[in-house]
Amino acid sequence: MRLIEGTTEFTLDAPCAVAIGKFDGIHRGHQALMQHIFMQKEKGLRSAVFTFDPPPSVLFGRAEMKGLTTREEKRRIFERLGVDFLIEFPLTRETAAMQPEAFVSEILVKRMKAAYVAAGADVTFGDRGRGNAGLLLALGKRYGFRVKIIDKICLQGREISSSLIREQLESGRMESVEELIGFPYSVTGTVVHGKQLGRTIGMPTVNLLPPGDKLLPPNGVYFSNVSYNGKHYRSISNIGCKPTVSKEKIMGVESYLYDFSETIYGKQITVNLLRFKRPEMKFESVEKLKEQMQRDIEEGKQ
Repeated sequence: MRLIEGTTEFTLDAPCAVAIGKFDGIHRGHQALMQHIFMQKEKGLRSAVFTFDPPPSVLFGRAEMKGLTTREEKRRIFERLGVDFLIEFPLTRETAAMQPEAFVSEILVKRMKAAYVAAGADVTFGDRGRGNAGLLLALGKRYGFRVKIIDKICLQGREISSSLIREQLESGRMESVEELIGFPYSVTGTVVHGKQLGRTIGMPTVNLLPPGDKLLPPNGVYFSNVSYNGKHYRSISNIGCKPTVSKEKIMGVESYLYDFSETIYGKQITVNLLRFKRPEMKFESVEKLKEQMQRDIEEGKQ
């Protein structure tokens, strides 16, 4: 995959099928959109994803920086899916003020050689978001590229959207989040040294510090699995600041892996969060914490 970031001065070298969107979460709706551009690869077009960095809602102060997927996670997912070009178009006050038709003619047609464009029914582009699906269809006819507008996918009567996933995530409904995304919600990071309390009480854990721009579910204990070196290990994870043993307000993800004994400091792992078990709490002693951890681990086995 060729990544183009931090510049408006680029030109792709082949006709492309382009998917436009924010792609926060890369959920089932986004995946349906991606399937349309991948089908065009069979017709000789290259696949390209166009997204803004940062998203318009962040640039104009309508949303926080934390996302369902970080920039690095999006890159890994798009590469794994088989995208040929990923455009992270720098969004500034100047580029955001581009007229909608100029965006289509200069960026999609001239720079990306778009022969096919897929976008959601709620797509907006150009100055103050004045470009929409109807204008994209009209400009496609004018400039000679095909346009596919994708309707929202519904699940149990509700449209799948990043906003809905955020709502479910912030309530700790991990099974619902997985159903909306199509895979478990995950946190990826490098294993760091912790206080090694788990090791002293016979329950060694692995610790990672989540990226600062990653949206996390409520602090608490989760049934999970950990992906490491191409394998998946059953686990139970705690998200939070471990108030029983630490006064530091440092957010971490600590996981106990079943049937695992390797030392993997400095290695990258992905913690897949499956189900919320209980909120994080402060225990009156380390012994009480140990007793609860043992109960959590035993329940996790089931």
